[in-house]
Amino acid sequence: MASQCSRYVDALLVVLEPYYRSMETAGRTVPLARELGIKRIYGIGNKLRSAEDGEAIAAYCRNHDLEIIAKIPFDDSVVEADRTGRAVIDYDVSAPIVEELSRVADFLLREVKVSGNGAGGN
Repeated sequence: MASQCSRYVDALLVVLEPYYRSMETAGRTVPLARELGIKRIYGIGNKLRSAEDGEAIAAYCRNHDLEIIAKIPFDDSVVEADRTGRAVIDYDVSAPIVEELSRVADFLLREVKVSGNGAGGN
């Protein structure tokens, strides 16, 4: 069953916030994903407010053999965009979160080869 499920997964993005419970959830998720045979598992730091937050996420990922591909800063643009009912990219295309997520998209397009077996693999 595990190999059947994982054949439809090209990559798993594990979002970690700089809080104990978030990192512990990642610590349970990553081993389960590996047991399922998911080959590409990447960490994304989210809602980082300081260099210390970024280092906490980076250290956690290093200690758990999880490649971190992005450090997304806390961005008030997300809150403001939500208040107006718009996507943050439509609210402020130059917002730090938009720039960082664009780098994530570029990374995935470059590094993750879609197999053609999954729903998005046409």
